[in-house]
Amino acid sequence: MKISVEISLYPLNENYEQVILDFIANIRQNTHLEVITNGMSTQVFGEIEQVMTSIKEEMTKIYAQQQAILVMKMGRGELKYEQL
Repeated sequence: MKISVEISLYPLNENYEQVILDFIANIRQNTHLEVITNGMSTQVFGEIEQVMTSIKEEMTKIYAQQQAILVMKMGRGELKYEQL
């Protein structure tokens, strides 16, 4: 089943920008996923197993090193924002 996930990551440290950039880059390494970023969030599209496994692996790495908040919205199918 295909899903769409909108993610906002909030690392609770001074080096938050690099943590976010690394998180996005690592999610992009999964070639089965489509990843779209903007100034407020990252959208990930793909099969539920692939999406959730990638997010879990990356958050496990982050949580092993620091505190962070991850906010996710999920929906079934490819729910892409239309360009206005």
